[in-house]
Amino acid sequence: MTPLWGTLALVGACLWPLQAHALFDDDEARKAILDVRQKFDAYRQSNDAALSRLINELRENSATSQRSLLELSNQNEQLRAEIARLRGQNEQLARDVSELQRLQKDVQAGVDARLKQVEPVRVSLDGAEFVAAPEEKRDYDAAMELLRKSEFGAASAAYAGLLRRYPSSGYTASALYWLGNAQYATRAYKESIDSHRRLVTQFPTHLRAPEAMLAMANSQVELKDGKAAQRTLEALVKGYPQSEAAAAGRERLARLR
Repeated sequence: MTPLWGTLALVGACLWPLQAHALFDDDEARKAILDVRQKFDAYRQSNDAALSRLINELRENSATSQRSLLELSNQNEQLRAEIARLRGQNEQLARDVSELQRLQKDVQAGVDARLKQVEPVRVSLDGAEFVAAPEEKRDYDAAMELLRKSEFGAASAAYAGLLRRYPSSGYTASALYWLGNAQYATRAYKESIDSHRRLVTQFPTHLRAPEAMLAMANSQVELKDGKAAQRTLEALVKGYPQSEAAAAGRERLARLR
């Protein structure tokens, strides 16, 4: 029960005896009425004060709630802004990682390409197997291409350059053989003999050695040195009797004799 209803009930309780008993005189009645009024006013003031406090509390609670909602709203906006910032950073990091991966692939590809340029390659040539540097193989192939094009002067220079640059090359024996042939084609017979003799002397077991001796005899014939050609052919037949070059050498010996 609220203070107001309590006050009304008290008034009713106080008036009822006055109505039921008219025995009170006027002074007593006035006293009773004044007493009731004072009590009523006291209860009303108390109720008004309580109601005022309640209203103030509700207002304060409402203001507090509004402030709390405003703070929550501000925090929510700050959180959204932070999430957006972090999302942007994450996207930038993803782009950076992607770019780094691309650069790493490019760098690796460049490293692989450079390694291929310096990494030795295995070569099988004229019955011999050896390891050569990439540029060494490239120079030999370039010289062979010039020879195929019948550019004998350029081929001679290319083979001679190869032999100077790579004195211990696995290509040396083959390069000497083809150098002698290119020199023969340019009628540099003495130089051709020197190249082929060097091959036979340094690499007597090489596949091209018998052919080099036959080519030497041809150059000696061109120089009108039949005796030297005969000695070379006899050495060919004796040293490499089962070779095709020896068979051709026997025929030429018969003609020279």
